Amino acid sequence: MIRVLEGLSDYEATLAQMRAFTESRTDDTPDELWFLQHPRVFTQGQAGKAEHLLMPGDIPVIASNRGGQVTYHAPGQIVVYVLMNLHRAGYGIRTLVGRIENALIATLARYGISAYADPDARGVYVDIDGVRHKIASLGLRVSRGCSYHGLALNTDMDLEPFGRINPCGYQGLQVTQVRDLGGPALPQVRADLECELLNELAKPAD
Repeated sequence: MIRVLEGLSDYEATLAQMRAFTESRTDDTPDELWFLQHPRVFTQGQAGKAEHLLMPGDIPVIASNRGGQVTYHAPGQIVVYVLMNLHRAGYGIRTLVGRIENALIATLARYGISAYADPDARGVYVDIDGVRHKIASLGLRVSRGCSYHGLALNTDMDLEPFGRINPCGYQGLQVTQVRDLGGPALPQVRADLECELLNELAKPAD
């Protein structure tokens, strides 16, 4: 799997690049992981509802063709786009989602952070003083048997803008990040997440 690493990238430009890559790839095109960060932006998934945008203010809102509702991206958040040929891998989107969640949970476990997934509300969560907080979001799309979009892991960012939305469409959902839970700096988290993702995505199909 080829990795395209990494940097600060405009969201709309990245979306166009992902679509072009997916539409032009062949059965022989290697899969890619893109590790990026984005300038401040709210993105609204295909099923997104306007009422979940409470007060975006000066932060732009961009429609996306991924699954899910509204979320927030900014520097200090690790965004990984998973560009995989699922037909070639031998598994479907639900398995891919589970493997991404497993990689996130394993990454956080390296720092003593106990995290878990919820099949009824996709993403990765931690409990803080008995209250559930979201630490990573997922949103994917499949075209021609190939996935794009991916995950966003809150690492070392300003979380205030999450209060301007109902994150992922859930009113009152709390969010947290790796730094606030005692984890390492972003470069280490990025490297560890890459390792765990490669391990999960390379496993044979069930």
